Amino acid sequence: MSTVGKVIKCKAAVTYGFKKPFVMEEIEVAPPKAREVRVKVCASGICHTDDHALSGGMASLNFPVILGHEGAGIVESVGEGVFKVQPGDHVVLLCSPMCWQCKACLHPESNFCEKNDVGKNVGLMLDKTTRFSCKGKMIHNFMSTSTFTEYTVVDEFAICRIDKAAPLDQVCLVGCGFSTGYGTVINTAKVKPGSSCVVFGLGGIGMSAVMACKVSGAKQIIGVDINSTKFPKAKELGCTECVNSKDHSKPIHEVITEMTDGGADYGFECIGNCEVMASMIQSTNYAYGSANIIGVPPFKDRITMDAMWLLTGRKVQGAFLGDYKASQQFPQIIDDVLAGKINLDALVSYRLPLDQVNEGFDLMRHGKTVRTVLLMGCEKSASCK
Repeated sequence: MSTVGKVIKCKAAVTYGFKKPFVMEEIEVAPPKAREVRVKVCASGICHTDDHALSGGMASLNFPVILGHEGAGIVESVGEGVFKVQPGDHVVLLCSPMCWQCKACLHPESNFCEKNDVGKNVGLMLDKTTRFSCKGKMIHNFMSTSTFTEYTVVDEFAICRIDKAAPLDQVCLVGCGFSTGYGTVINTAKVKPGSSCVVFGLGGIGMSAVMACKVSGAKQIIGVDINSTKFPKAKELGCTECVNSKDHSKPIHEVITEMTDGGADYGFECIGNCEVMASMIQSTNYAYGSANIIGVPPFKDRITMDAMWLLTGRKVQGAFLGDYKASQQFPQIIDDVLAGKINLDALVSYRLPLDQVNEGFDLMRHGKTVRTVLLMGCEKSASCK
């Protein structure tokens, strides 16, 4: 029976307040309006940014809300005036959409659209309404996507059509974690062959950064974490050495400086901790180091820096979503996955059903997973190739 134009009832993990567990609810998902797309979500990664929102680390968040922003699925129906996709298309949802009309979108070195909901956290469609409801009450969306649900509705600019051969339970990671880590190395830092790199934080973003450092031809890739159980996987993906900062009495930046004979050429902070950011900056070479901030810290936290860290020649920069212009460049990442150039499956530690979302977050919080992917009950041919 066709669901086009009808309200769909489905399962979703709803959040009702900061630091509260997810509640599995039956929600109603309204049909898409003009320039909107309704998607059957097949897979969603669990990202630290979701936990960041849940813990109160963002300036604002409207409840109740459906979190999740790292998803892939199949277009169920489209609203009037949609031309980018059609029903049956496979897509990656874009937590950093691009309108291609504002100054940021049109600038060759920017990908942070003025219509982006990141930081604003309004949790509504572009028309300031929502397509989600539960028991007669409205539910907010998250980062223009909301992927912890069997069905979601997004504005057309928050979607990217991909090759139907791509495994959705892997390429969902392109929606945030993989592209953020990998792209910052490739697009932002532009790591050169033969260089030295240090990556702080070996979660999904950090491991993706390690993969990109290896692809870029870095000679020395040092992974830093406080959980040594991550080190075998990090070395498998490209780390030449791994360091547990708890194992050293001296500041970790001094350890890295000694290991790299004066400081790494490139540093990457993939956690979202301002103290670690300061350590990462100092771990890079004082004269020409490139320090790259990727992790998102709590909104009230601040980095304290000595001006001499910069005046000697270091460069400190940040990137969002790996500086990818997602709607244009994500299809190429998917092509590289299909060609065997990128192994996303190596980043997936667990695959769990949606109703085990709380267990998935526990795995992440205890450092027992690189990435956990939630599966939404899509037929096997659609979700797992």
